Amino acid sequence: ILKEKIQFSLQQDKEKKQEIHLSPIPLQTTRSEYKTANRMVQPEQAPKVVNVIVDPQGQCVPEIKPPLSASPSPFKMKPVGLQERRGSNVSLTLDLSSLEMSNLLSLCLTPREKVAWNIYSQASRVLTRQQLRDTVACSHLLQTEFMEIPMNFVDPKEIAIPSHGTKNRYKTILPNPLSRVCLKTKNPADSLSTYINANYIRGYGGKEKSFIATQGPMINTVNDFWQMVWQEDSPVIVMITKLKEKNEKCVLYWPEKRGIYGKVEVLIKDVQECENYTVRNLTLKQGSQSQNVKHYWYTSWPDHKTPYSAQPLLQLMLDVEEDRMASAGRGPVIVHCSAGIGRTGCFIATAIGCHQLKEEGVVDALSIVCQLRVDRGGMIQTSEQYEFVHHALSLYESRLSAEAVQ
Repeated sequence: ILKEKIQFSLQQDKEKKQEIHLSPIPLQTTRSEYKTANRMVQPEQAPKVVNVIVDPQGQCVPEIKPPLSASPSPFKMKPVGLQERRGSNVSLTLDLSSLEMSNLLSLCLTPREKVAWNIYSQASRVLTRQQLRDTVACSHLLQTEFMEIPMNFVDPKEIAIPSHGTKNRYKTILPNPLSRVCLKTKNPADSLSTYINANYIRGYGGKEKSFIATQGPMINTVNDFWQMVWQEDSPVIVMITKLKEKNEKCVLYWPEKRGIYGKVEVLIKDVQECENYTVRNLTLKQGSQSQNVKHYWYTSWPDHKTPYSAQPLLQLMLDVEEDRMASAGRGPVIVHCSAGIGRTGCFIATAIGCHQLKEEGVVDALSIVCQLRVDRGGMIQTSEQYEFVHHALSLYESRLSAEAVQ
């Protein structure tokens, strides 16, 4: 049946020249191949276009072709018949020419956002627990899958706020306009005072404003950051970067004991040193009102690499999730690294994926990453990070299986 479907997919490829097929490679790899493939892929590298051909023996093999241009080409998936392939190993194809835009999208989205929304809303590869374990062992499959996901970076022209560049740590990493966090101000005419490089991120099941992904505060945006924490009533801040690695990643934006940032007073109540991260219990005050906030500072993530083990990040995620549940009714969990897309994306994708595994017994990391990039472009920057998320999810699946046995 699989062979017949692949042959049918190949026939469609002849009829529609613009389609690009992405089919999984058999889940087999040697230890040496895994080590070779498990390297960081820079986001600026153009992905290779992958087609699947059938050799004379009837086996599926990848045909690698050089990219046609320097920019990543969107992977394609046919809307028709998508549901019957959910959870299967059959190729995923999207024909952009067949996409239809609703009137709502036409009114709300830019042309780039419309294309991205249609691609991301249909991309899916649901993995059972066993398929997740098999996929983790297949590094080249994950790399190929990741490379076909459009980054969805924002064009600076889409943000009509004069001088907003002064508040961006990196000029190419900008907040998606549709989900951008807007700071409240008494002078709405001063659009720059409403700007912060941060986006609301949907959580499990598409729950709105489950997280906020943002860049590491700069010296001139520290007050904006604390205003956002206060405005959104966030119970937890997750920081996944050192202050300086090869260059400055983030400024020290909290006080040793007490500090005032704009209209927000920040008090440090206590500090707990854990093995891989430091936890600070904070009290925020504004006038007669106060909020309790927990600050997690994860410092064991290496610069331009992924951690050797996913265990520390998974434990951090579980601790944060426990705090979130204890703070029901409050605002989003704020997560930041330096740019607010790489490590931040890994943490949020892991949290959503673990929630899905626990509730449904399956996980769809491809769909999760697509949802993240609709909300904030570039979330999860490299294929190595994409693999790391799968390792974290597999580790959590092992925990669930062990608990079930007990």
